[in-house]
Amino acid sequence: MKQITILILAIVGLLGFSVQAQTQKDSLEIKQVALDYIESQHNAKPEQFERAAHPRMVKRTFWTDKKTGKEYLRETFADAMILLAETYNKDGDRFPENPKKEVIILDIFDKTASVKLVADDWIDYMHIVKLNGKWQLVNVLWQFNDSESH
Repeated sequence: MKQITILILAIVGLLGFSVQAQTQKDSLEIKQVALDYIESQHNAKPEQFERAAHPRMVKRTFWTDKKTGKEYLRETFADAMILLAETYNKDGDRFPENPKKEVIILDIFDKTASVKLVADDWIDYMHIVKLNGKWQLVNVLWQFNDSESH
């Protein structure tokens, strides 16, 4: 058994695999990205969203055309999300007093992470990447809890 372990380690070394395990700090920073994303809407703080998202972030969902009934993919980009964070809950009436914001880290591998955010009326699946030492949101796929709302 010892010889097999040594052989596997030697092969991995020869092939040049180099993967760093995630740290507790990575997990906390990834969670903070997801919280900054949702709390920026709760608190009407666009700077909080900008801190979390890469400028090329894309958010997608499916939507239904009211006339044809056909579903299609709808996209939103970082600049529109910054405006949304500034205006969506400006009057403080879009979310419950204690909004739901459950962050579940589904997977972390080296410099990429998949996260599920469970909010009051919807869920977001997120891809977060570590660029230049900073975790940033790059992709979001979301849907309402009730898919008929789309």
